[in-house]
Formats: sequence, structure tokens, C-alpha cells
Amino acid sequence: MYEEKIRIGTLVNAGENLIPYLKEILPYGFESFSITFGWGRWPGQFDLAQIAAEVRETLGDSGAVVSSVSCFGNPLLDTEAAEQCREGFSLLIDAAHLFGCDVVTGFTGRLTGQPIPESLDRYAQVFRPLQKQAADQGVRLAFENCDMGGDWKSGDWNIAHNPTAWELMFDAIPSENIGLQWEPCHQMVSLIDPLPQLRKWVRKIFNVHGKDATILWDCVREHGVDGPHTFAFHRTPGFGDSNWTDIISELRRGGFVGSIDIEGWHDPVYRDELEMMGQVAGLNYLKTCRGGSWVPNPER
Repeated sequence: MYEEKIRIGTLVNAGENLIPYLKEILPYGFESFSITFGWGRWPGQFDLAQIAAEVRETLGDSGAVVSSVSCFGNPLLDTEAAEQCREGFSLLIDAAHLFGCDVVTGFTGRLTGQPIPESLDRYAQVFRPLQKQAADQGVRLAFENCDMGGDWKSGDWNIAHNPTAWELMFDAIPSENIGLQWEPCHQMVSLIDPLPQLRKWVRKIFNVHGKDATILWDCVREHGVDGPHTFAFHRTPGFGDSNWTDIISELRRGGFVGSIDIEGWHDPVYRDELEMMGQVAGLNYLKTCRGGSWVPNPER
């Protein structure tokens, strides 16, 4: 595992249950953990140095690592929560090395109710100094590609869900340390084929969320995508439509080094009492799609 360039892990929430949760699921074989703050659990409310020390002690000699630390919210607004989110990004950039990682992730934010281009100036205003702060410390910023119910014309949380928006973002702040926290699910529910997109954007992907989707194409053909009928479900890898063998092959071909972290608690079937059963199945499935366990080449 220690020589494998692509680890398979899961997301874990920051909070008082973080360490007990890690201790309980670590024996299942997760190789990395993405620690998420936000949604009211802002990094500024925690002693990050203490949390990092406790996490690293818990992981011990397991070989598992912290792949990224995240702050989810809308940092572009003029609200107290947005200020806490902006502060959270800054604090996590400073603390990333304490967790042993170099990736900080979250949403770009968005000017609510506005088309995506209207948010670009504010995005650049907020993230230019954060980008420099991160670059000075060898940290990369990765934006998740979730639309959070928005589209090109309007939304509440995030502009980084559309490849045209990515072009605008990367033009607004051209930097090697700004990229994506990508997952196929969010593209599939927009009826985008994730594999051609992955081939094009792989060098801008710093972390992968392990989440898949099932598309009900019969529903799409009969009812379209704007009616009352649900045409797509978020799924745990192994239960959806994606071929993760192909996804991981494309990641390898593109030189990706990092983690695929399962974003659980979304699958409509493997949920509630079946949640961890589904996550561990997804973990083992992704390890198989990766090619199995690391095997060193013999000398010749």
C-alpha cells in the first residue's frame, strides 16, 4: 500500500465523534481520510493543532493518511457564515501540514441567484489571497464539482460544477495550485459523460470523491429531466453506472497521485443500517478496480 500512488479512503466529519469514528472504521482497510468542516462546524471553532495530533496518533502505523481537509460553505457572500467560511479556508491552509496533507477543498461559493459569470470577480477577490497563502505553504486548493441544486443561470453555493465555469475560474486565477475535487456523480446527473471530461481535466484534479450515480434512461426518454420524476440517484461506487476500472486507468494515465475518498450517506439503497456495509463494499470494489493490492516488481 505504501508505494501505491492512488489510495482509497472515505470522508469523515470533524466534531466530537471524529476520533471514535476513525478508530471504529480504520480496521476495515480505509487508506485515507478526508476531514470535512463547514455547515456550521467552522474550523475556527476547533483547536486544529490538537485535532491533527489526535488524528495522527489514531492513524498510528496503519499506513492510512489524511488526504485533505475541507471547509464547505459559501465564502463569497457578505454574511457572518461567509466570513467564518473564508477564515476557515485560511486556517485550514495554515494547518494542513499538521494533518500531513497538502490539499484543502470546498466550494468556490456563489453570488446567490446570479448567473455564474457574475460571481467571477468576487471569486477572484476572495481566493487570490488564499491562493497565494496556499502556494507559499505548498498547499493546493481543490473545488468540489457539486452544483448544490444550481445551474448556469442561478444557484446558492458553488460555481465550480460546469467545465465552462472551470475555464472561467482558472482564467480568473491562473495558478498551478488551484484545481478540482472531482467526482463522476455530479457530472452524470447533468448527463455529462465523465470519462472524456476526466481525460481533458485530469491534471487539474487534486482529489477524487468516490461517488457514483445511476441514471434511469427510460425515465429520461419518457419524461425528460425537468419534470417531477427522479431520473438519477447518487450511489456508492460499485452500485452505480460508472466503470471505475476505466476511471482509475484514466487517472493513472494522467499522472494523478492522491486519494479517491468515498462520499457516503447518499446511496438510496445502502443507507441507514446498511451504510457502512455499502461503504466497505465500495472500498473493496475500488481496490479491485485499482488493480488490487500493491505488488512490487521483482528484480531482473
